[in-house]
Amino acid sequence: MHRGICRLTHFGIPTCSPQSMFLSTTPNFFFNQKWRKEKGLPMNPNSSGVLTDGPDYTYLDGRLTPYGARQRNRIIKQKEVLNDIIKLTGEIDFAVERHKQLQLTEENKQKEILSKKIET
Repeated sequence: MHRGICRLTHFGIPTCSPQSMFLSTTPNFFFNQKWRKEKGLPMNPNSSGVLTDGPDYTYLDGRLTPYGARQRNRIIKQKEVLNDIIKLTGEIDFAVERHKQLQLTEENKQKEILSKKIET
C-alpha cells in the first residue's frame, strides 16, 4: 500500500506521485528574518553563541584548550574589525577637532577685521 497523497483513477487503481512517496526532513520555510531583526538577533542563528564561540572540549585538570580553526579565524576577524573601528574613530575625532580649530580661526579673523574697521 502506498503512503502519502494518492489519487484513485477512474478504474479504482491508486496512483501516487513520486514526490509524495518520499519523506522530506528539511523544512520548506526560511527563518523569519524580520522577527530576528526586530529582536536584535543575528540573521544567521549559527554565526555566534555559546556553542560556536566556546571551545569544542575542555580538559578536566583545567588546562587551556586550543582554539578550533573557525574559532581562531573568528577571533582574528574580530581583532581586524576592532582595529578598523579604533582607526576610524581616531579619524573622526581628528576631523571634529580640525573643524573646531577652523571655526575658531575664522571667528578670530572676523573679529580682527571688525576691530580694524572700528579703529579706522
